[in-house]
Amino acid sequence: MPIVAAQSTDTTDWVSRYADEVIAESERRVPGGKHDGAAAPVVVVASGLSPSGPIHLGNLREVMTPHLVADEIRRRGYQVRHLISWDDYDRYRKVPAGVPGIDESWAEHIGKPLTSVPAPAGSAYPNWAEHFKAAMADALTELGVEYDPISQTEQYTSGAYREQILHAMKHRADIDAILDQYRTKKDPAKAGKGKQQQKPVDEAELEAAEGSGAAGEDDGSGGSGGYYPYKPYCGRCEKDLTTVVSYDDESTELVYTCTACGFGETVRLSEFNRGKLVWKVDWPMRWAYEGVVFEPSGVDHSSPGSSFVVGGQIVRQIFDGVQPIGPMYAFVGISGMAKMSSSKGGVPTPADALKIMEAPLLRWLYARRKPNQSFKIAFDQEIQRLYDEWDKLEAKVAEGSALPADASAHSRAVRTAAGELPRTPRPLPYRTLASVADITAGAEDQTLRILRDLDPSDPITSLDEARPRLDRAENWITTQVPAEARTIVRAEPDTELLASLDDEARESLRLLLDGLDEHWSLDGLTHLVYGVPKVRAGFSADATAKELPPEIKVAQRTFFALLYRLLVTRETGPRLPTLLLAVGAERVRKLLSA
Repeated sequence: MPIVAAQSTDTTDWVSRYADEVIAESERRVPGGKHDGAAAPVVVVASGLSPSGPIHLGNLREVMTPHLVADEIRRRGYQVRHLISWDDYDRYRKVPAGVPGIDESWAEHIGKPLTSVPAPAGSAYPNWAEHFKAAMADALTELGVEYDPISQTEQYTSGAYREQILHAMKHRADIDAILDQYRTKKDPAKAGKGKQQQKPVDEAELEAAEGSGAAGEDDGSGGSGGYYPYKPYCGRCEKDLTTVVSYDDESTELVYTCTACGFGETVRLSEFNRGKLVWKVDWPMRWAYEGVVFEPSGVDHSSPGSSFVVGGQIVRQIFDGVQPIGPMYAFVGISGMAKMSSSKGGVPTPADALKIMEAPLLRWLYARRKPNQSFKIAFDQEIQRLYDEWDKLEAKVAEGSALPADASAHSRAVRTAAGELPRTPRPLPYRTLASVADITAGAEDQTLRILRDLDPSDPITSLDEARPRLDRAENWITTQVPAEARTIVRAEPDTELLASLDDEARESLRLLLDGLDEHWSLDGLTHLVYGVPKVRAGFSADATAKELPPEIKVAQRTFFALLYRLLVTRETGPRLPTLLLAVGAERVRKLLSA
């Protein structure tokens, strides 16, 4: 299609601003520049993921940032390729903790390509990499992410990068000189690692770059036979614990030995496909090979000597390419969970998040924050507040009162260029659904009865109207709420407590019970339970907070605590209107009658 002058209509939206920059950069790379009648270039954005273990929610920012930009560019009518490089030819670095189906015997595979490591016991997949790629691929489909997958195992073992490998080996001295500019700036004990000391990260933050292909920032230095930017995998043990002894540019003969098993051989690199470029050379090589215009990177790649910084020089000076626009993205945290990495196990993945929240909400969390802003994803009670915030935004968008940036983030959350994502037909409040699921333990007949009573004027007729949000709330209750925090409704009245009540408390209970039938809906019961203490103090049940003395709030808290003790044995629990609906009028009368 012809190149068109498409610009953002919303300058407050970070996605639109990056889309503008990426389109301009893509057109700048066209020989002769932008001109009418020319075929528009295919805009290439990229992500890299290493299936070294569970691919967590920090890694998802590596995908969602370019996805959102790519999707905006598609909406403007451009052709876009979002490449996701599966770094499955990376070395297996360590045995992750907390992964079912593995034990310490997997340590014997350290140093092999991830595609040569056995999958966890019981897996349906042929190897380690495929096992962890599968869950992420399913999550990306649910999230509406359109991408072209690239297996680095397939690329390297097919010889796709042979020309680039030979070129890098021929210019190894030039590469070494570039890298050496940064090696002297680092602690000698950390030479070759490519990372500078970072400032301490909050305990609740999740390092977004951990587990990506950038995690092992090897630059190929340290060999006794000179610098070589290429690492063979051993022909006997398959590990990368090899040392290149010599290389001849004319014949491409390479001699290596393996320090793990003692094996050594001479191969012709023009025919040999069992090895890969070291990371700091591999990444810029791919920028040039794929023509990548946009690829974000984690904060660990923005320090002097990091792979993104060094890669900018290598791609220009060695591979005659252009460094992509590469915004730094900040950490993603998990509410109530300490800093984690995918190699340690036990980390929440996109699949885990999608069990307790709908895809649009998860997309929104990534869309509403600029890449350099950190944020947290809630697996604790905070998820209820996030859903409340989301529902308020939905209402503002519907009435046209949302701020432009908020409306843009909402639009990117609920739809892509390909269309709308699945939605819940009747999006009842998440906290209400969670309370109902808590009290009913998932009993569908009870759940339907309660949900029908929420709004008698427009009753829900099928649980399917509340799905998938209902299912997500049930999953949250059963998987994230500790057993001791679950709600257990009394089977019999607390006769001892009821007998000990004074006249004030008895009269408050009488007013509540007398009003149940008239107020049997969520809104009605809310009015009732808040109104009883007002009436007992001589005010109207409709009196507003501004009309009431501070003591009324104290009286309400005291009354609520009594109701909780009589209904669920403790002084807190689900919102009282929801709890009353769930328990049912007949049982409420039984438990609250002296």
